[in-house]
Parts: sequence; structure tokens; C-alpha cells
Amino acid sequence: MEFTTIGKSVVRKDAAAKVTGKAKYTRDMEPKNMLHAKVLRSTITHGIVKHIDTSKAEAMEGVLKVLTPFNIPSGNFPTAGHPFSLDPAHQDIADRKALTDRVRFYGDEVAAVIAVDELTARKALKLIDVVYEELPFYLDAEEALKEGAVEIHEGSKNITGHNTYTVGDVDIRDAFAQADYIFEDVLEVQPVQHVQMENHVAYAYIEGNGRLVIVSSTQIPHIARRVVSQALNMPISNIRVIKPIIGGGFGNKQDVVVEPLVAVMTVMMNGQPVMYDMDREENISCTRTRHGVRFYMKTGVRKDGRFLAKELRAYGNGGAYAAHGHSIIGKIGGNFYRTYPAELATKYEGFTVYTNCSVAAAMRAYGIPQIAFATEAHVDNIAKEMNIDPIKLREMNMVKEGFKDKLSGVTINTCGLPDIVKKAKEYLHWDEKIKEYANQTGEIRRGVGMAIFSYPTATWPVALEIGGARIVMNQDGGVQLQMGATEIGQGAATVFSQMAAETIGIPYEKVNFEEFTDTDIAPFDTGAYASRQSYVGGKAVKKAALEVKDKLLTRASVLLSLEKGDLDTQDGQIIRKDNGQQVASVADIALDSYYNYHTADTIAADVTATVETNGIAFGGSAAEIEIDMRTGRIEFLKLINIHDSGTILNHMLAEGQVHGGMSMSLGYALSEVMLYDQKTGKPLNNNLLDYKLPTLMDTPSLDVSFVEPYEPTGPYGNKALGEPPTVPTAAAIRNAVLQATGVKVNVLPMNPQTLFEHFLDAGLIEEA
Repeated sequence: MEFTTIGKSVVRKDAAAKVTGKAKYTRDMEPKNMLHAKVLRSTITHGIVKHIDTSKAEAMEGVLKVLTPFNIPSGNFPTAGHPFSLDPAHQDIADRKALTDRVRFYGDEVAAVIAVDELTARKALKLIDVVYEELPFYLDAEEALKEGAVEIHEGSKNITGHNTYTVGDVDIRDAFAQADYIFEDVLEVQPVQHVQMENHVAYAYIEGNGRLVIVSSTQIPHIARRVVSQALNMPISNIRVIKPIIGGGFGNKQDVVVEPLVAVMTVMMNGQPVMYDMDREENISCTRTRHGVRFYMKTGVRKDGRFLAKELRAYGNGGAYAAHGHSIIGKIGGNFYRTYPAELATKYEGFTVYTNCSVAAAMRAYGIPQIAFATEAHVDNIAKEMNIDPIKLREMNMVKEGFKDKLSGVTINTCGLPDIVKKAKEYLHWDEKIKEYANQTGEIRRGVGMAIFSYPTATWPVALEIGGARIVMNQDGGVQLQMGATEIGQGAATVFSQMAAETIGIPYEKVNFEEFTDTDIAPFDTGAYASRQSYVGGKAVKKAALEVKDKLLTRASVLLSLEKGDLDTQDGQIIRKDNGQQVASVADIALDSYYNYHTADTIAADVTATVETNGIAFGGSAAEIEIDMRTGRIEFLKLINIHDSGTILNHMLAEGQVHGGMSMSLGYALSEVMLYDQKTGKPLNNNLLDYKLPTLMDTPSLDVSFVEPYEPTGPYGNKALGEPPTVPTAAAIRNAVLQATGVKVNVLPMNPQTLFEHFLDAGLIEEA
């Protein structure tokens, strides 16, 4: 399908504001009379608050109020950025309070100070005395499940969620019995942190009409409104949430982290505005992380390489609170079945476990980086043991177009994996390099590796998918586009504007998009997550734009005495379909809609799209590396991500998304990990010195390519792209290490220490 605006690399709507410093973030909107808050965080990892003495802090000049779990109006609430479920059995776990008297991780919120400025509030925290009764703590998921373990949440048995399924017409035991070979691996991925540029920050105040207003850097303004309603037992109509321009989130702000607390604070201060701006140390250890997961993976294989049976048991470290509950480990299970469907049977069992680590929740790609690393490492391990080319093994077993997922009911309409694999082979000169790098010795070795993945667009049918759009045509033929979907830096404002321009038939420059989201004004949408925006929100834009176009052509046909069916729009002009003749401008018709003495009726549309489809996206990564066996340091010779996200809506933005995702995956692969003191549970590296993010100096040249099958369920043939780029790169690097050294590294991160220990165990190097 040919487009005029879709697919073009137009300039971002927010580019000028951001590069000139005119963009308004939450902190930039601070009122003059703002009060500031800081939170006292626990210095134990698990226990009960027996007593809090706040008298010294309250006596300090500039301190206005000290809040504790015992003097605030806050009930239990969930924090996950999920749509509300009318079925109580599917509602998120409400296990959080604004402040707590039961400490569940080192840094839990036990008190808060409201003061005239941040420095005073910070000083006052040191004057609060807390007496704790300590309890045993657990940093490992399987340790927390052992008999006799103390429950972190009463009645939970330390299990947030547990599910199991078996797919196939053959009993799983019989399926394995038919295999010629059975391969088993234990694989593990670490918890990591989002470390977005802008920390969590929000402030709240009460308007003169008694309504509570929260201004927050959030990915989910409409959901945040509902959660605050639950936390304060306040009617949702009495709450307004405003999201300014956001400085990154990556899923960390798909949880309601600070909004209930600032809401409580302003209530306690009789409506005065109160801000809570987290510092970086708090943000790393006390907001959200990606789940660490341990996988026990087993595959039965026929001698020709076909996967007959697969089995997986997964333990997700959910941390101290449920947050997103079991949904991430559940999504891992669906992906395990889909990417490589076993011929006979697949079995999965997944546990999400309460531990005393930092809370795990959504992070870019929502469980798929974890399962993709485990699966792709396992596939290469099988290929090595069977002496089969890893790419041939993938081609034989990977999912094909037309496959119907028996778990979700979703049919794969388009699948670019064959072209992705072909491009990866050509990029690496795979066949030649496999031979060249075989059986290496010496201190410097080279290898090639690749990995593939599948990724659903949006959350249907697991969860509701709904998006709203409002388009109002201005007097000059331009339009105002308002969305509930949230711009969080990913370029949604730009792509939605392209969609509106494409469908209405006006220039991109004539579409104005408001990047602020205000729940009083913006149409309803559940938020920025699950790579759903351009798919779900895109359908809402298209629906609204088609309605605007229809109204435009209806008015034009009357004014021009022509048949509506003979007319179309193009680049801001009304044209005849048969010969392309311009018969009027869109601006002329728009002006008439405002001021026609007899028929004035402004052209607008306000719609909701409820989506009950899902387009599965695919992709892969290919890496050529050089590794120093003495130091475990990896250098990149080549690195590429190749994506099937259907129609690429804006190539420049798409490449930027992929570069960002690859960079995150480099950190996941080689350096990042949340570390805890095993004796105390205290975080050891919750700062930018010790938490090893890759810098510009660590980032190699990143190549990007796309295959673009037209996805029929997408509004413009598009599928997910926002999150997929962070999925495959770590596994591709790992598999290149395997090809270079013959060593199976089944854990992340593959930092120099980890690789050195693996090479030492394999006898490839000698200890000095």
C-alpha cells in the first residue's frame, strides 16, 4: 500500500522545544508556593516498625509536618499500570500503602517530612528515630519458597502468582520419549534498572473547587488517577492527573510509584502544593527493576534437529511487592511456546515470587528479553552438541506465517523471520565466518552469533485494549489532535500526527498535537506500554480522521454541487478522483464550516477504538565479536538488529528506537546488575558510579535494518517496535562468545569477571 506521509522521516513535533530547552517537564511547572517532601527509608530489609519518634524532626525550623504509617489516610492499593478488570479474580494485587509499618525491602517507605524546601526536609529525616523488629529476609526466589520461609505478605506463601499449561496432542512424557536426544539447561538473567534520565517526580495540590490535582512524570495518567482514587478512597471524578513532557520511563513509570504519596501529602497540608522529587539513589533501588529470572529448560529433539517436546520451569524474582503481579512471568510462558512451537507438546510452569529485593515490574519488552536470552542460548547449546549450524536449526524450528497460537487464539498473519535470518547471514558472511572461526586457540578469538524473537503488539486478548482520539478542524484547515495515548519521548506525537495527516489528506505541518496529557481533557487511554501506542492509538486516530474526512467531503460536495463519492483530499486540497483536478482547498471548506450563516457546523470527531486483534512482531540480532581471553573484554566488529514491525511509520524515529534498544541490551548483556549485600540485603550499587551503564565510549557502531510485510490488523500495516529492539542483542552476543570460545555462558551479565571465571572453569586460561 502506498502512503504519502506514513513512512516518511518527518521532523519530530517536539524536536525544537527539547533542543532549545523550552520543553516543560514536571519540575519546570513548580508553583511559587511549593512545599517539598523527602521520604525516610528503612535501614533494614525485612521487619516490623515498632515505634517512630518524630518529635525532634517536628521541632526543626522549616518542618511543617512529619507523616508516618500511623497518621495518614491511605488504604491498600495496587500500583501496576494495567487496565482495571471488572472480574475481581483478575484485578491487580493491592498490597501497597503510601507509608508502611511492615518493611519488606531495604529502603521501604516508613515516614515522610514536608518542609519549606528540600534541604530542610532532608536534614529532618536524620532526626527521626525508628525502632524495628527484624525478620529473616530472602534475596533469591527459590529460597523464599522453601518450607519454613517467613511470609513477606501474610497468606501469600511468598507466591505472587503461579500458572502452568501444556499444549499439544501428545502427553509431554510420551513426547520426550519419542525424542532421540534430550537437552537440559539452567539459565539465569539478572535484575536491572531502567535508569531513565528523569527521576520519578510528582506534586499535588487541591484546587479551590476541592478537586485534587496531581502533576506527574507518568506513563499512565488515566490509570494513576484510578489508583489514587483507590488509595485515598476518593471519587475518581474528584481527581485530575496532568502529565507534562516526560524525561523517559521505559516501563518504570508504568507503575504508580509516587502519586498516592503526594496526594496524601497535600490532603494532610489542607491542599497546599507538595512536591516529591526522588534522588538518583532512591530511583535505582526504590522504584522498579526488571525481573531477574531463573529458567530450567528442557528440549527433546529428533536426530534431524526438529524440536519434538519442550518444557520450562521459571522462577521470577518479583521483589517486595506485587506491582505487575504475575503478568510478566505469564508473558514469558506464552513466548516460550510461540517462537519455537514444538511438534508434539510444550509444558510450562511459572512462579512469580515475593522476595526482599527491590520491586520488579515492567521494563522495556516486559519479560521477553529474559526468555529470549534463555531460549536463544539454549538453542545454540543444542546446535553445538548436535553439530548443527545454529541458523539451520532455527530455520527448521522457528514459527511460520499462518501459525495459530493455541494459548491466545492469535493467528500470525505476517512473519518476516525468513527474511530476517537471510539478512543476518548476509550481514555476517555467516558461512565463511563459521568456518574461519572454528577451533580457535590463542588469547584473542573471534566469533559470530545471532538470535531471533517474537513479540506481541499490545496486550489483547490478555487485557483490554482501548484508545481514544479527538480531532478538531481549525478555521484554516489545520487540525488539533488530542490523544489519551501518552508521549513519553518515543515519538508518539509525531507518528500520530503523520497518521492524521495521511488519512485526512492534509500536510503533516497542519496537525497540532498537545504533548501534555490532562485526564480532564484527553480522551481515555490506558497508557504508554506494551508497544501498543501506534497499533491501538493508531486505530483511534484513523477512525477519528476518517470521520473528519467524511464530514469535510460531505460539506464540500454540497458547496460545490458535486457527488461526494467523486471527491477526495490530497495535500490540503479537495480534488476530483477521476482526474486529480483541484476544486477547492480544505481551508475554504473549514472556514465555511465555522461561519456559514445557515449551515455552520464545525468539523470534529471524538472516538474510541476498542481493539480485539494482535499483530505479532519479529526480529533478530547478529553480532561479530573479538574477545580477549585474558581479560574477558569483548570488542564488537559488527552488530545489527533486524526488525519485522510491519510498515515502518517513520524511518528516522524507528532507527532511533532501535539504536536505543540495542544500547540498553548491551548493558543487559555485559555490565548491568542490581547487587545486594547478602548479609544485610542493602543495595550495593544504587548510584551512577557503581551501577555500570554503558557510556558512549562503550557503544559500538549500531546497524539497523527492517523487513516490512504489511500487517493487515494494524491501522497502517504496522506492528510493535517500541520495545522489541531491546530483546535479541544480548543473546546474539552470548552466542558469538560460544562460537568463539566453545564455552556456554548461561548467565547474565557477561562482564569480564563472569567470562574470566567461565574460561577458567573450562580450562582455557590458567589462574595466575
